[in-house]
Amino acid sequence: MNKGAAIALSSIGLAQGLKIPIHYYYTKEWRPELFFKTGGMPSSHSAGVASLTTYVALDRGMPTVDFALSLVFGLIVMYDAQGIRRQTGELTLKVNDLDELIDKIHEHDPVEFEEKSPDPLKEMLGHQPMEVLGGAILGVIMGAAGHFLTKKR
Repeated sequence: MNKGAAIALSSIGLAQGLKIPIHYYYTKEWRPELFFKTGGMPSSHSAGVASLTTYVALDRGMPTVDFALSLVFGLIVMYDAQGIRRQTGELTLKVNDLDELIDKIHEHDPVEFEEKSPDPLKEMLGHQPMEVLGGAILGVIMGAAGHFLTKKR
């Protein structure tokens, strides 16, 4: 397998795994299912792209097109993770609250309503800026470690 891809995928897996103990530290709630969820600290999106960009910079050099592609697409991914996806998650919170609001409005005037989607929308989609930064730092460390550990002597 391509070393850069292996390092990036390992960074994503590590970031996903770290979400469980970090969540436990702050909430005292053990939730192993967080490994398969989006959002949370650290951002696995950021970890993956930052580790790949760091690896490419150290392996191929910064003046290469490989580095430029990795950097630009990595920045887009990190911006999207904390911007658009986070806003979508916040909007989803409001949509999920509408059911409760409708019940309160029609408390005295019951109305027949058939719910078409029994599952609430997924609320934790994006990342806070600190979660993106945490993932990026983890990624830089993983990318550098991957480069130096796989470097031919």
